[in-house]
Amino acid sequence: MGAVGHESAYRRSRRRLIEMLRNGGVTDLAVLYAFDAVPRHVFVPEAVRHRAYEDVALPLGHGQTISRPGVHALHLQLAELGGTERVLEIGTGSGFQTALLAHLAGHVYTIEVVPEIAALGRGAIERCGIENVTLRVGDGSLGWPDEAPFDRILVGAAAPQVPEALVDQMTDGGRMLVPVGDASTQQLTLVTRRGEEIEARVVDEARFVPLVGEEGW
Repeated sequence: MGAVGHESAYRRSRRRLIEMLRNGGVTDLAVLYAFDAVPRHVFVPEAVRHRAYEDVALPLGHGQTISRPGVHALHLQLAELGGTERVLEIGTGSGFQTALLAHLAGHVYTIEVVPEIAALGRGAIERCGIENVTLRVGDGSLGWPDEAPFDRILVGAAAPQVPEALVDQMTDGGRMLVPVGDASTQQLTLVTRRGEEIEARVVDEARFVPLVGEEGW
């Protein structure tokens, strides 16, 4: 029986994680519900599946990791999703954040630069029966012009500066979260658009793998 079949065995651990997130300052009930609805153990390699509901980052292979749940929760809360948004996610990775977004938004467009990681993420998303996700392999730093504009953009890798291509693909009123910096120092930056006015402010420290691509590293 696969990871999905062992769902009940993980339920207690998942509830402990949700309580920890709540105690850590996650107040958005929709975000907490998404963590309850999405089985993280399906998205992590079998060798580390016993740690799926710890608040730690876990290796995926190919130099990639799945971020710790607390990081995902912070980003989703800052995104302020209402359930109908078109979301662009840069860095599908394991697919776990993609699945969370699918519960919180209208449709998720997600891009992964590493084909092998994209295949893993796609498989996990499909095993969970999630249908409002479109995934492709490519340079996420350039966004997805054919599907733009987007109400929200979440970037899961650190860029040397806020990618202009992504700013251009934001709707009026849109929000983007992107780590900005080098391998040693990064700042999570919240970018908002109001008409032609673009505002960027630092909301937290960050530590992500580099954004690979034309507007990345």
